[in-house]
Amino acid sequence: QVQLVESGGGLVQAGESLRLSCAASGRTFTMGWFRQAPGKEREFVAAIIWSGSATYADSVKGQFSISRDNAKNTVYLQMNSLKPEDTAVYYCAARIFGGGSHLRSAYDYWGQGTQVTVST
Repeated sequence: QVQLVESGGGLVQAGESLRLSCAASGRTFTMGWFRQAPGKEREFVAAIIWSGSATYADSVKGQFSISRDNAKNTVYLQMNSLKPEDTAVYYCAARIFGGGSHLRSAYDYWGQGTQVTVST
């Protein structure tokens, strides 16, 4: 069993940046971020495998950057130029085997989520 603990969410103004962190209690091959806005389904944001190869949703390419520190079992999501439409609960996810996937069902473990609110 792997536990995931997110941190770094908060309230920011449009155009500002935030960095989310997610610490895993054990080693994972792939770690990713999803987000869920009010009234919407949870959607894929980005994922990164052990080697550092990353994949992004089209909606965040060039705006968000995912990275990981394998020694700390931690994944980060750097979010720049935030917009009100980025407001959501952001969830960290991990899978023990397998590469980055945009499918929620591909992930074995989930964090509790951290709220990101972007005001105008």
